[in-house]
Amino acid sequence: MTKQSMTESYPRFLHHGGADGVTGSCHRYIASPEHAMLVDCGLFQGQDADHLDSLEQHRIRFDLDSVFALVVTHVHIDHIGRLPYLMAAGFDGPIYCSEPSAKLLPLVIEDALKIGFTRDRRLIEQFLNKVDQQLVPLPYKTWKTVLDEKGRRVQIRLQRAGHILGSAYVEVDQREPDGQTHRTVFSGDLGAPYAPLLPAPKSPYKADTLIIESTYGNRLHESRKDRRLKLKAAVEHALENEGTVIIPAFSIGRTQELLYELEDLIHRGGERWQAMEIIVDSPLAAKFTQVYRELKPFWDAEAQTRIKAGRHPLSFDNLYTVDSHDEHLQTVSYLAKTGRPAIVLAASGMATGGRVVNYLKAMIEDPRHHVLFVGYQAVGTPGRAIQQHGPEHGWVELDGERKTIRAGVTTIGGYSAHADQKDLLNFLKRMKQWPNTIRLVHGDWEAREELKRKFEQLGAERQHRLEIVLPGNE
Repeated sequence: MTKQSMTESYPRFLHHGGADGVTGSCHRYIASPEHAMLVDCGLFQGQDADHLDSLEQHRIRFDLDSVFALVVTHVHIDHIGRLPYLMAAGFDGPIYCSEPSAKLLPLVIEDALKIGFTRDRRLIEQFLNKVDQQLVPLPYKTWKTVLDEKGRRVQIRLQRAGHILGSAYVEVDQREPDGQTHRTVFSGDLGAPYAPLLPAPKSPYKADTLIIESTYGNRLHESRKDRRLKLKAAVEHALENEGTVIIPAFSIGRTQELLYELEDLIHRGGERWQAMEIIVDSPLAAKFTQVYRELKPFWDAEAQTRIKAGRHPLSFDNLYTVDSHDEHLQTVSYLAKTGRPAIVLAASGMATGGRVVNYLKAMIEDPRHHVLFVGYQAVGTPGRAIQQHGPEHGWVELDGERKTIRAGVTTIGGYSAHADQKDLLNFLKRMKQWPNTIRLVHGDWEAREELKRKFEQLGAERQHRLEIVLPGNE
């Protein structure tokens, strides 16, 4: 068996989003002129988004005639949100994903449909039924043949990525009729080690081509100990000031990880901690949290130990969920007026919309309160503006209103669900057989450039020639 040389025409790669930005991930694996496979198909957000015509930007413009399958690395909206557009364009092939993702994906798509398409229950059910027919859940660590025609065979295998529950990186193994082979690895979004609930990703044995994210390609995270101390300090600031800690958090992944950490702080804390309300103001996050509970077998060893000790990391006495819109408005008003110490987790994670915006509008001009960022804030989002201008008491525009930032602002990088620069480099270093080509995607230009330099340094140290490609969106 010989390895496919760099001069071979196939596989080829085109990127229809998430190549020169951090959202809209959509990568086309071209196995032959007649056969192609998509890896992810996500929405554009923040600076990547065309705010003038979102419908037109998300329309599928590339030819689907050769696309025989979609592989989903995980169910964040910037990786799966264009699925309705894809299916409207005629895609009716299998949708491969991990077993946990198969349970979470319909919730994400239902929410995307309500926001961007329709609230007609009948139409939503019709669409979800069609998605259900196309979903093909795959167990981790198991090869699946997705193409076998005229001597050409393509197999895929999902491995844990540690980003959110169900996340995976994808190994694609292609064998040509002449016996030549090529192994491609799509990283999806890789998680950071020691993330709550999830085991850390392990590097693949080998790759000929590595397509890897670079979100934090130029940055390092705090340790888990440091980020826990920052989280504790932010909450205690609210206790002292009689204010609310507002955490813009994605409904899936970050919310559940924070609940896990907060349960431990409450478990170890004193009477004041145990009297504090933890409020999840997001019906979608509440649904995800329930599914997370149902997927306990996929939790890591630390979480399993807590369960055996009789603790309930995602369901504890201080935890309250807000469901209806009226209840949401009442909660915002109550916390803004009374100053009752509380922690509120509400979407969206970059404050681009959703219920968190109402909390920010009501509280960001009051120094009793605190805004805590625990995830990446894309350029052009209100979250990035608050993060940048908050320390100087600058301003942010929320729903067309200019608000002066007087609330405290803290960012905890360690709670990012993304691997940092060191983790991304280790993903390569720990492979037994290194790739010849690395394509850097899912990152701002500065992050990709810095990570490119770091990978080139590793190649020089190992005396292994690496071709580092910074592709653009097609």
